[in-house]
Amino acid sequence: MLHTQIKRARTSSVGPDELCVARVPLFAPLSHEDQLDVASVARPVTVTKGDQIYAPGSREAQLMVVHTGQVKISRISADGHEQIVRVLGPGDFVGESAFVTGARPDHFASALEDGSMCVFRHADLGRLIEDHPGVGMRMLQAVSRRLEETEQRLAAAVSGDVAARVAGYLLGLPGEHVDGRLQVTLPLAKKDIASLLDTTPESLSRQLRRLTETGVIDQPGGRTVVLADIDTLLDLSAGAG
Repeated sequence: MLHTQIKRARTSSVGPDELCVARVPLFAPLSHEDQLDVASVARPVTVTKGDQIYAPGSREAQLMVVHTGQVKISRISADGHEQIVRVLGPGDFVGESAFVTGARPDHFASALEDGSMCVFRHADLGRLIEDHPGVGMRMLQAVSRRLEETEQRLAAAVSGDVAARVAGYLLGLPGEHVDGRLQVTLPLAKKDIASLLDTTPESLSRQLRRLTETGVIDQPGGRTVVLADIDTLLDLSAGAG
């Protein structure tokens, strides 16, 4: 069951651009009429930073689609350390495995910041996929991309090449061109990025410092990182560095 601090969002008449389901890739291609059908069974919820959304073994089977904010998916290792598996942003979803296999989650889901989600009971999700097969296809495509990313991360972890993981992570962040250079913003604290990349905060800081000293990136302040040498980052991410 969702954590008690998570609150049902107030319902009201909404336009096509305000529907929770309208802004996520799973449902965005649907017509407004079909989106209304999907929204009729979606349970909008709001979360507060720090909320535990669910824990391993939770009984309630549901698909959660992030509308706004970020949700951290993590596990606790045998020695008690948190390992971040991935971070969900707007349009990402979790809970599809339980929908397919019926298995209970083996991980924690926690809110990294205030946000909102669309939550579907699996019984309702099954009907929606029958009525709108494209939703199931897009779900499969998203899961396939996630699996590919996981395999790439595993290969990098096995190789022990922290530089490749850091370079690949930076290249995968959304960026914008500022003064002719690509600028990205780190979406997480460095300790959380280190956990996501299966390394230590000290090792991550060392790699970022090395990239800065060699002119591959620039760190002007805060969480801003300028990708000054894309070619070198590409070589590093492929293990060529």
